Amino acid sequence: MGRKITIVFFDAGGGHRSAAEALKGVLESQMQPWQVDLLDLQELLDQLDLLKKITGIRIQDGYNLILRKGWTGLTPQLLPVLQSVVAMYHTATVKMLAKYWKEHPTDLVLSVIPHFNRALAESIRKSTPATAFTTLLTDFADYPPHFWIERQQQYFICGTERAQQQAFEHGHDRDHVFLASGMVMKAKFYKKRSIDREAELKRLGLDPALPTGIVLFGGHGSNTMLDIVKRLNAGTSQMQLILICGKNTKLKNAIQGMPTRFPKFVEGFTQDVDYYMALSSFFIGKPGPGSISEALQFQLPVIVECNGRTLPQERYNAQWVTEKRVGIVLNSFRHIREGVEQLLDETNFAEMKANAEAYRNRALLEIPGFLEQILERHEGSAKEVGTPAATKSALERAASASITSHSQVSFA
Repeated sequence: MGRKITIVFFDAGGGHRSAAEALKGVLESQMQPWQVDLLDLQELLDQLDLLKKITGIRIQDGYNLILRKGWTGLTPQLLPVLQSVVAMYHTATVKMLAKYWKEHPTDLVLSVIPHFNRALAESIRKSTPATAFTTLLTDFADYPPHFWIERQQQYFICGTERAQQQAFEHGHDRDHVFLASGMVMKAKFYKKRSIDREAELKRLGLDPALPTGIVLFGGHGSNTMLDIVKRLNAGTSQMQLILICGKNTKLKNAIQGMPTRFPKFVEGFTQDVDYYMALSSFFIGKPGPGSISEALQFQLPVIVECNGRTLPQERYNAQWVTEKRVGIVLNSFRHIREGVEQLLDETNFAEMKANAEAYRNRALLEIPGFLEQILERHEGSAKEVGTPAATKSALERAASASITSHSQVSFA
């Protein structure tokens, strides 16, 4: 019998699905592969979606619309409303989930989403208590109350010391909290492309001798990018830009048509962000956990913004950037010219570049080992209380497969 894991995700923002798919790939590539199911919670709970009943728009689609339109300043006020709706439908959610687990039994449920972890844990306890439940935080830290971490019996995988400490503060012990070395990213970000940087920059019409900033604001871009180009064009910093506009064709055309004193390359939606990062010297963008992690994976110091429009759950990310000295945090991109000048100061850049180079994120390779330990510990605790084990010993499986605490898949 193989090990079965169900990864619970939704599409509110791109990071949850991205983490789920990356984990599915690495778990299915183990020496003893896992059987991996992905559960889109939005699809399962569609009939309970109050916003959809009223407006015809799913909750996750409403959230993504806020991101695309840049209305993120509304999120601190909207978040309590969302959590009230989640609480209102908690009993119905637990009932639907419990029914799902009985019909689709699994050894381990791994949640990569916030807000619903209380319902997930309760539904598992009621239907299949032999199933282990784990939450993998895809943010640098929790944003309490009732965001990622709940006071309940379960396991956690955290990507920063701050998130780990928050789990301890909620009463969880070290046997139930695992510390990864960062956020989970797509597998290709753990690879190092073999490219001729000088030749590739020339091919894009850029100057290999100039510092290259990559400007990235998600899959739909942001009009903030237009303002960034205008403000840097009015400055004196010797640099050039790669601008990824995503699916925003209007933005791409506007930036392409803007005369600038510095070289620039403008791209639309692309699956090759890792390629463009490999060509870059520093990163400019929002303080999302994915963006920061991907930039640091390519040893790029970052320039991010943090203010009242920043998503509440991402504000700690900016604090982390400052604490780790891996970039510059601005209170507004209106000050991007000064931010770039500060970053490109020879002393500052050398320090932040060195700190970025020292950061080592192997999270995707570490998590299979954590899950092995979680199955073992959960089975042991189940035996202590007399609950029948759902699976054979994870320790036996690990030994027979010679699985270590890290994945056997190498991205070197």
